[in-house]
Amino acid sequence: MGQKQKQKRSDDGEMRRKAYEKELKRLHVELVHLQDWVRKQGLKVCVVFEGRDGAGKGGVIKAITERVSPRTFRVVALPAPSEQEKSQMYLQRYIAHFPSAGEVVLFDRSWYNRAGVERVMGFCTPGETRRFLDAVPGVEKLIVESGIVLIKYWLEVSQDEQSRRLNDRITDGRKTWKLSPIDLASYTRWDDYTDARDDMFAASHTAWAPWHIAQSDDKHRARLNILSHFLAQIPYKKSKREKFFLPRRRPPRKLRVRELMATPVPEIY
Repeated sequence: MGQKQKQKRSDDGEMRRKAYEKELKRLHVELVHLQDWVRKQGLKVCVVFEGRDGAGKGGVIKAITERVSPRTFRVVALPAPSEQEKSQMYLQRYIAHFPSAGEVVLFDRSWYNRAGVERVMGFCTPGETRRFLDAVPGVEKLIVESGIVLIKYWLEVSQDEQSRRLNDRITDGRKTWKLSPIDLASYTRWDDYTDARDDMFAASHTAWAPWHIAQSDDKHRARLNILSHFLAQIPYKKSKREKFFLPRRRPPRKLRVRELMATPVPEIY
């Protein structure tokens, strides 16, 4: 390991925040160029994020979207299906959220719920899982042939790090909303999720829609690695933007002092 790489690591092996933020800023600039290219070319991009609970999917998605336009980068995180949706073809409610021209859609969990949480937690039958895994390669080939750029990521987290993150959600009031009874029930089924993951990869890792695995115990490295990889999947040209300058403005006119017709926010800080 070179001296430069050593300097980027803290004593516990995690990436130093300063180095992380510097590289993240650089990648954010590239994401803006990519955004302009997607709009200009009318590209349709669909990105799937899967992984165990606490693997860091939300953090990666936030890192991608925090400096780009929500009109171009759209996040889809569907709740449990309604009774009406349960009666539909399985993929129907996901297809409704696919990108139009000039859009990037990021799925925080996707149709692969059927191969993961639904299988492990008994929300679907073994036959339904098998039929899904048999069908999904062909469906994804049709998706790609329709002109959609399909990119699939699996975030791999260790048992110890998953335990630490889930405990953090229990004790940190800012994160309790991330916990659900399903998360706690699935926590004891590590091996079942491993089997489900392996079967999913075996069935759906194809030439037209391969899976990309990112190690996510170090959340900073995982975010940077995925952002860098994502940018490399879509050849784009950097946009040339007009330089802007603030125009001179007139001095404010003198106003007579009067009470504003509005209720002030209490200044308690």
